[in-house]
Amino acid sequence: QVQLVESGGGLVQPGGSLRLSCAASGSIRTIRTMDWYRQAPGKQRELVAGSASDDSTNYADSVKGRFTISRGNAKNTVYLQMNNLKPEDTAVYYCRITNLLNVYWGQGTQVTVSS
Repeated sequence: QVQLVESGGGLVQPGGSLRLSCAASGSIRTIRTMDWYRQAPGKQRELVAGSASDDSTNYADSVKGRFTISRGNAKNTVYLQMNNLKPEDTAVYYCRITNLLNVYWGQGTQVTVSS
């Protein structure tokens, strides 16, 4: 059973940076998308950034210019570099990896932006 493990969350002051990492415990064949989602208290889970198999990326309007998604040199790893963090970025962040047959989710990592 493949598991996704996120790391890199924590408490940061407004304007600070964090880098989230997501690694799969096993091999995932023919990856289609590698994405980051987030869910704030009382809100629906939303797509933050996505990376497709053709290396195209897309971002939520609220994070454009501040967040960058990238794939690692090792297969089945994806990162989210978050700069100029704002209190409204506070949420649990989840990575998601899809292939033709499956959708894999991580357990989430808490990001709190507060002074």
